[in-house]
Amino acid sequence: MEQPFEKLGNLAGLPVWLVEVFAIILAALLLELVFRFLINHLDRAARKSEHLWDDAFVHAGKRPFSLLIWWQGTVMAARVFSPRSDVFVFDTGFLNIAQQLGLVVAATWFFFRLTNGFERAFVDSRRRKNEHVDVTTVTALARIVRIAFIITGTLTALSVLDIPISGLLAAGGVGGIAVGMAARDLLANFFGGFTVFMDRPFSVGDWVRSPDREIEGIVEKIDWRITTIRKFDKRPMYVPNAMFTTMTLENPSRMSHRQISATIGVRLDDFDVIERIVADIREYITGHEAIDTTQATLINFDGYGESALNIMIYCFTKTTVWATWLQQREEILLEAGRIIRSHGARIARPARSMTVDLAGEAAAELRRSIPDDSAKTGGSDRAG
Repeated sequence: MEQPFEKLGNLAGLPVWLVEVFAIILAALLLELVFRFLINHLDRAARKSEHLWDDAFVHAGKRPFSLLIWWQGTVMAARVFSPRSDVFVFDTGFLNIAQQLGLVVAATWFFFRLTNGFERAFVDSRRRKNEHVDVTTVTALARIVRIAFIITGTLTALSVLDIPISGLLAAGGVGGIAVGMAARDLLANFFGGFTVFMDRPFSVGDWVRSPDREIEGIVEKIDWRITTIRKFDKRPMYVPNAMFTTMTLENPSRMSHRQISATIGVRLDDFDVIERIVADIREYITGHEAIDTTQATLINFDGYGESALNIMIYCFTKTTVWATWLQQREEILLEAGRIIRSHGARIARPARSMTVDLAGEAAAELRRSIPDDSAKTGGSDRAG
């Protein structure tokens, strides 16, 4: 009794093995079409659901499973084609290794993409609930998991290829010294990035600056080699991570309060009311709802200046938002000026300005005291 492939070969006038190869490719194509139909249907269903984790699974499986279908189909076709070919001859052992490598590559790619999907799903789900999420930590953990999958896949592939891992590690130890010398900057940046991920002196979105370097801006991205900081003039700055292990760094985004520090000068002539002015300003500031009086709150007569009686204002606002702090600082300083005026006092002018004004007044007084010689001369002429 003839087999189905033999009947088709006889009808088409083709060798049986060629019909088998064509049938395998056709089966792979049909399986790919069925898979695409199912995965697209699952994709639409996942997008309608409120959960984001199913989106991650669907996204992760699209391309790896397509690769697996065609990889396995190609290997099966090669098993049929190879014995009949004089050019492309593949050993059975080679085909077995290729088939296993296909499974390893597809599985590694799937878990790599699944980690990416879980990372996005976790961040998006927390943001939808208006919950705090440390993007830097999530990114670091996701990268560690991805690296673990890549290493696992690589070791599995080496095992399939019968490559001894111990010998490879020994060779790597000998060559690692030369590589380390050539790429010490790269390694320094890598471990600098690892230190940033572990110590977390800043996160994505933080405002950072360095007092000893010209670095200030908003952190946009933290990679293993460099960190991207967007300066306030909107220019990006790419900082090697190795620099963060040696330089001093400030993170104003994590401040608990904002400081108001100012010195107001009152005229020397207003000495008699300076004590009452200081008391009223102190009462106003300590009762202000924007000021945190649990922190150092100092409003005192600070000493005698060249042309003023200095009043020191030192306190902390509850807000850390810059725009709000500016408004509150403006309100406090203006009210302090009104309190000074309410006591009949005035804010002192700089000594230089007073010197210029006094010089002008003295010159005017001098001109008034000098007789008008031309008038006198004219009078005597008329008398003569």
